Amino acid sequence: IHMEDEPPPQGVSAKALEVTLLSALKMLDVGKWPIFSLCSPEEIKLIRQACVFGSAGNEVLYATENDEVFVLGMNCSGCLGTGDMQSTIEPRRLDSLCGKKIACLSYGSGPHVVLATEEGEVYTWGHNAYSQLGNGTTNHGFIPCQVSTNLVNKKVVEVACGSHHSMVLTSDGEVYTWGYNNSGQVGSGSTANQPIPRRVTSCLQNKIVVNIACGQMCSMAVVENGEVYVWGYNGNGQLGLGSSGNQPTPCRIAALQGIRVQRVACGYAHTLVLTDEGQIYAWGANSYGQLGTGNKSNQSYPTTVIVDKDRVVEIAACHSAHTSAAKTQSGQVYMWGQCRGQSVTFPHLTHFACTDDVFACFATPAVMWRLLSVEPDDHLTVAQSLKKEFDNPETADLKFLVDGKYIHVHKVLLKIRCEHFRSVLNNEDEIIEMSEFSYPVYRAFLEYLYTDNIRLPPEDAIGLLDLATLYRENRLKKLCQQTIKQGICEENAIALLSAAVKYEAQDLEEFCFRFCINHLTVVTQTQGFADMDHDLLKNFISKASRVGAFRN
Repeated sequence: IHMEDEPPPQGVSAKALEVTLLSALKMLDVGKWPIFSLCSPEEIKLIRQACVFGSAGNEVLYATENDEVFVLGMNCSGCLGTGDMQSTIEPRRLDSLCGKKIACLSYGSGPHVVLATEEGEVYTWGHNAYSQLGNGTTNHGFIPCQVSTNLVNKKVVEVACGSHHSMVLTSDGEVYTWGYNNSGQVGSGSTANQPIPRRVTSCLQNKIVVNIACGQMCSMAVVENGEVYVWGYNGNGQLGLGSSGNQPTPCRIAALQGIRVQRVACGYAHTLVLTDEGQIYAWGANSYGQLGTGNKSNQSYPTTVIVDKDRVVEIAACHSAHTSAAKTQSGQVYMWGQCRGQSVTFPHLTHFACTDDVFACFATPAVMWRLLSVEPDDHLTVAQSLKKEFDNPETADLKFLVDGKYIHVHKVLLKIRCEHFRSVLNNEDEIIEMSEFSYPVYRAFLEYLYTDNIRLPPEDAIGLLDLATLYRENRLKKLCQQTIKQGICEENAIALLSAAVKYEAQDLEEFCFRFCINHLTVVTQTQGFADMDHDLLKNFISKASRVGAFRN
């Protein structure tokens, strides 16, 4: 167990693996979290919700556009819910959660996971040494199981996890907690662990709670009138009560009298709140500058955080990190606290578009502070739109007839993209017959003008290289050479070398020659070598002897 005033174990440094521009609809880029480098671009494109968690940011759960749920990573304490403790570098599907729309999710340090569906059901799994799964046992949970004790007919709308305790908020404003309780973080009035969900009452009995959050070993609730109630561990002043004594039952923060709080967020041992006027107050541990007060002194009372002069609309913190972030009404994102090992004591203006990116790129470990929702992006870039229109008979104004097949294109694009077409195309042209090149080669060439890429086997790439040479398309020549290099083998090496010489592709010629020398015994026994042009053979033998290919 990590006590609150100890730094957490240092996880893998966050690294932005795939820093891409946000699209017009500000689609969030999950590729910024290192764990997603294990997923293919096709898999990432389908993701609609995701949460990266774990002591090193090495576990992830995500849901796709089809409401399928997948997990990936280390699987510490069975926290992936796959039924075992095997780590996986390939996504595994959680059948028991597929089809259930996820509303919110949180995780502990074990880790354990608490998830609520849009219908208000609660599922837990993972580490359970302190009953944090709420199922009445201390056995680790290897598959997601519904928590129903004391929650029957209750719709859960928000979940929060501390290091080893859990808390949920119901639609009627009630709070239930369970799990580790050594510092009173369950709010039951004792320090005995709580094996099943128990409603937090005391001075919350007749209050309607609208927001909850957990630090490592403390708990917070914002009620309807903007008051904040706190309980649990207080060794760093993270309860904001002006003291450092633990609090076994909810207590109102008197210092916020007259201030209406809308949201609360907890870091490892510090707390942030956002008021209805768009101001931030912070208190608790400050050894990394996570309070944003300009120093590293702990604060046991709420202290104002100055974030420019703009109104703040979002605050972000996570119980596994000493990092803080905020977003203003104008869309500016600030960060402070522990940022990739540096202590940033004032809110620092970033170039990010969302607070989630702060945790992807600067938190240690690189986790998510909330369940990330990824908006489907229907916006097509110019390049994507052009790619889509290739060989589209509905919009095309020109057809090429090659080997008896039509290829539908657009004159204006061909003229923009290719100097050859600028000089030969007429406005009256509707159908052009092409006999110099095969259908696969000419289609690949026209598709290249729409996509900047080529898709064809190495043997056909020789024909495309011929075309690229004829039309003086130098970039296309380079792409053809790359394709040919990737497809070279002993059987076709001489044919490819011959083509490289013919089309004056010197880089390719040198590559093919080196390949032939390195595989000389097999290459000289092929039909291609037997049929080799006399002049080419003469030059080949001469060059091979110069590099010592025939020495014993």
